[in-house]
Amino acid sequence: MRRRGLLAAGAGLLASPALAQVAPPGCRGPVYLTIDTGWSREAEAIAAVLRRHAVTATLFIADEPTFRGDTSLSDSWAPFWRARVAEGHSFASHTWRHWYFAGDPGPGRTTFRSRRGQGQVVLDQAGMCAELQRPVDALRRFSPEARVLPLWRAPGGITTRNAVALAAACGLRHQGWTRNGFLGDELDSGAHPNAALLRRNLANIAPGEVLVMHWGVRSRREPFAGIFEELVTGLLARGLCFEALPARGVA
Repeated sequence: MRRRGLLAAGAGLLASPALAQVAPPGCRGPVYLTIDTGWSREAEAIAAVLRRHAVTATLFIADEPTFRGDTSLSDSWAPFWRARVAEGHSFASHTWRHWYFAGDPGPGRTTFRSRRGQGQVVLDQAGMCAELQRPVDALRRFSPEARVLPLWRAPGGITTRNAVALAAACGLRHQGWTRNGFLGDELDSGAHPNAALLRRNLANIAPGEVLVMHWGVRSRREPFAGIFEELVTGLLARGLCFEALPARGVA
């Protein structure tokens, strides 16, 4: 989508029509699973769990390096994303470069910086809209029918005042996660082994939580995917049900 069109129409051009969601009988309340891109080594295994248990998630997409030596929105990943679209998941922007917001140098500008030594840029309004729109455009090339929400997530969840305001002018609301929704797949597995993460998550996750995880994290030696199915079935057994984020997001 062209930047001018995005600025003019905001969320209406990005989002597909909202899908009605009805909680199943006996549901104590929803939880909102969100998955960011990342190393993607366990992507197929995680996707299989979602499929087996009919879990609907919201997928935040960026063009990050993967275990294959390519990037997550390169053409080689098109079949993966097409399958997720066909399964009914929703999508939202996680920025294109997956750099980090690092301060506001002046009105209407925000600094966007690489943690891999690739430099930094200062984004103005047009630059911010282009950064957020580019992953959506890549997804639309693969699957024009994908349901894209008028939401975005900053890498690491780190925002600045100007970054949030600039994105809002693009028609996008920032979506983070709740405290108990941090599933811990980015943590060191020596200090935070899977068994401990599973116990903590099952004990603490309550209705209304926004959960965050990745399709695989390069630095974690004990992949979180090893307990993902137990987490899903445990939450379902507690009467929680998985829903995609609403278009307005969850505060």
